[in-house]
Amino acid sequence: PTNISVSNSCLEAFSALKKRKLKYIIYKLNDSSDEIVVDKTSSDTNYDTFIKDLPETECRWAVYNLEYEEGERMGNAILLIVWSPEVISTRNKMLCASSAGVVRNALGGIDATVRAFYIDELDYGIVLDAARSMN
Repeated sequence: PTNISVSNSCLEAFSALKKRKLKYIIYKLNDSSDEIVVDKTSSDTNYDTFIKDLPETECRWAVYNLEYEEGERMGNAILLIVWSPEVISTRNKMLCASSAGVVRNALGGIDATVRAFYIDELDYGIVLDAARSMN
């Protein structure tokens, strides 16, 4: 995956997310499989909407700005979610996993990574635990 790059639009969207203009970004591999590009951005704060935006049969990398209550204060974590559905080919799973590091390194400022093969692995409680465990 060293020949896979991250498009400037990915970095621009991530900058907007860090400024709280976006809630999440979903990235995908372009058609020629040499660049990671923005698939979708959203400011929708409903976590279920985010989950529904992940395709059932394709790998995606997503960045989600998770805000949560931590006792008396609000916590915040920028999560990289590596979505690699169980139904995709082994080759695509390997490509998805190896390219996650490319995404993470290009973006900078990722607090935690969550990897999921099944949609129930992205249950809000599981993702929240991942965010809290980094503190």
